[in-house]
Amino acid sequence: MEREFIKNFNLYLQNTLKIEMKNYLFIICVTFILFSCSMSDSNFEPQTEADIIKYIDVNNLDAQRSSSGLYYVINELGNGVRPTSSSNVTVTYRGTLLDGTVFDQNSNGFTSSLTRVILGWREGIPYFKEGGEGILLIPSNLGYGDSGAGSIPGGAVLVFDINLISVN
Repeated sequence: MEREFIKNFNLYLQNTLKIEMKNYLFIICVTFILFSCSMSDSNFEPQTEADIIKYIDVNNLDAQRSSSGLYYVINELGNGVRPTSSSNVTVTYRGTLLDGTVFDQNSNGFTSSLTRVILGWREGIPYFKEGGEGILLIPSNLGYGDSGAGSIPGGAVLVFDINLISVN
């Protein structure tokens, strides 16, 4: 009986170790994939407020600066409800880098709570009322930071053309 117990215990340990090794291998693979996907373009220089100011000048924009460093342009204030930083909103948008590269857009209406988006949107969208349109120039610390995301390199300034359709 003792011999049977030891044999079963050894089998148990072997199976457990195999499962744990598979789990460790899985974790290592996922970590590698995540870091590979988030690696930014090594030729990309992090952008500064001077780059934002140059963009504003070149494009002849009438931009305002918030205390956080967010720049915004109100083309149309809108006449509906003004959202708060925790409102649920529907917007259409086009997101580009300062060089004009489009990284995302939605012309059908994107709905989300402002608590679930980047800080630049959380701060910037409430400058508009329903029906409002304008531009948000978001420094990297209010966007995706030094690590970037997807096709957005780390340190990138984000330019969003925004149309606030509704505050839900």
